[in-house]
Amino acid sequence: MNQNIPCLELFSGAGGLAAGLGLAGVTHKGFVEWINDACNTLRINYNKNLVHQVDVRDFDFSTFTNVEIIAGGPPCQPFSLGGKHQGVSDERDMFPYACKAISTCMPKAFIFENVKGLLRKSFSDYFDYILKQLEMPENVKQSVDEDWQDHHDRLKNASESLEFTGVRYKVQYHLVDAADYGIPQRRERVIIVGIREDLDVEWKFPEKTHSLEALLWTQFADGSYWKRHDIPKPSLELFDSRIQQQANNIATNVSFFPPQLKPWITVRDQLANTPPPDKQGSYHAEHVLREGAKTYPGHTGSFIDMPSKTIKAGDHGVPGGENMIRYHDGSVRYYTTYEAKLIQTFPHDYQITGAWTTSMKQIGNAVPVMLAEIIGKSVLSAVWGNCEKIKTAI
Repeated sequence: MNQNIPCLELFSGAGGLAAGLGLAGVTHKGFVEWINDACNTLRINYNKNLVHQVDVRDFDFSTFTNVEIIAGGPPCQPFSLGGKHQGVSDERDMFPYACKAISTCMPKAFIFENVKGLLRKSFSDYFDYILKQLEMPENVKQSVDEDWQDHHDRLKNASESLEFTGVRYKVQYHLVDAADYGIPQRRERVIIVGIREDLDVEWKFPEKTHSLEALLWTQFADGSYWKRHDIPKPSLELFDSRIQQQANNIATNVSFFPPQLKPWITVRDQLANTPPPDKQGSYHAEHVLREGAKTYPGHTGSFIDMPSKTIKAGDHGVPGGENMIRYHDGSVRYYTTYEAKLIQTFPHDYQITGAWTTSMKQIGNAVPVMLAEIIGKSVLSAVWGNCEKIKTAI
């Protein structure tokens, strides 16, 4: 596979999507990000000259018309389940500028990530509008006196017209849970992938590789999970009620053959080789114990023998929410920056800059690196795996 595929990344944040796509085979040509701490993180881990610390609304995409893939995670607050749900009315909605990047650069493919809330029924018309703009970027320009609903209608008419001959993209979206792909975290996100139609490429989202059923089988059918970690099997009452019910079903109806998929990866699995933190950061500068973690209704931490709950970036995650480990004795403590980074599958040597709160915010906003790599390899294999087909389409 070609290992020199130029990529422009928008809304780069700490670089989770970038790191995964880099492992998949892209060559980064630029990062567009305006938050200072995130830009500093990018500068430490990549060539600092690639980092454009600028508001994407002021960025000149015409200087990157040679890129072949565009990726990014537009700000999620307008659509987040924990936000104000203002969608298109929220000034932080940056999807129009993601669409502008596509219409200007016309890459062979694009990959965007956003929160599950984007699929909410109240946003359905606007989400379809986003998809139509990405499908037909040559028609993306909106008239000065045209609102988005009228522009949406015009795009739908163009999509159905046999006379439209401009560049089009096959656009697909999927709601995925990162845990289903071997990431030690329950993280549901919408992935949007577009591939230029003229390349005549067929692509489908990668199949799931891991499951809760397989994890519970190793814990409550054959017990191999506890043997591997050399600890006694705990009381099922320590698990959430939904897990208890599923575990009981598996334990009472044990199949001779284990589930076909691999087990979900747990917090214990991921952090098995990481010693407990201390206040001095003796093991790693990012692995510093932070005291004061407490539980309260709705925020009970992540049980160590399940995948982590979603690493969060907002007030409900830092400092008093779910970014905590919960142990068998009911005690909790905050994840260190280093642990949260590993839960998001960043490489051990990837550096996150800033104080704990700002570092955790960067990590919470990131795409899990392993998930980005899996999606990236799938897209790159489909689009660039047959170089001769691509050459004839250019």
